[in-house]
Amino acid sequence: MQGEASQKKFEEINKISQVGDVLISALGLPEFVKAEMIKKDAVLIDVGITKVNGHVLGDVDAKSVKDKASFLTPVPGGVGPLTIALLFKNVLEIYKRRKQ
Repeated sequence: MQGEASQKKFEEINKISQVGDVLISALGLPEFVKAEMIKKDAVLIDVGITKVNGHVLGDVDAKSVKDKASFLTPVPGGVGPLTIALLFKNVLEIYKRRKQ
């Protein structure tokens, strides 16, 4: 029964991902998103990070989508630095508010 539910969710993800201009993936499933799952010229923001045999992989299979997507954030090094920068910005903002 659980296998049927998983298959249905995969089919829903596949259907939705094929029509989106922008796809943000944070599944934690290494190289899950393939070229056949995306719309031509889609922008792919890969937030998923998984370590496999000492290598860091994202949710998007970069080799598969390279000729179909218009943009793909790299893993590692894509959204991570932006997340850290915004975290520091928020910490500074909290500090400034406490000083008032």
